[in-house]
Amino acid sequence: LPSHPVIPVFPGATRTNKRNRTHLQTFSRASYYQLALEQLHSHPEALEALGTPLNVHYLRLTDKYNFVDIADAKLKIPVSGPKSEGHLYVSSSRDAPFKRWNLQEVFLELKDGQQIPLFKPSRDNDEVKKE
Repeated sequence: LPSHPVIPVFPGATRTNKRNRTHLQTFSRASYYQLALEQLHSHPEALEALGTPLNVHYLRLTDKYNFVDIADAKLKIPVSGPKSEGHLYVSSSRDAPFKRWNLQEVFLELKDGQQIPLFKPSRDNDEVKKE
């Protein structure tokens, strides 16, 4: 992760209500969200495609792709940089409530449709595979 914090931005929004801000803050602190951003920040091809510094934008709570329940989380995180923009797609799961979240898949889809895989678990064993 960079030494400076990535500040979520919300372009085009004139206001957000207190409840939405609370939900957005909850997402940004969740381990499935943080683990996905770590994958993005440590992937040279993704960083080259977007450019730095990166901007991580707020989730659109109305987007049906964004879904979290007791065992599964799927997020579509808007990201941008000086060169391009796109969405970080995240799929995570856990075995039981209060257990650790495990990434299932993370990929970056740029606005031109190009997809850059960032993470998939290895099928051979329980180790993690970084693309």
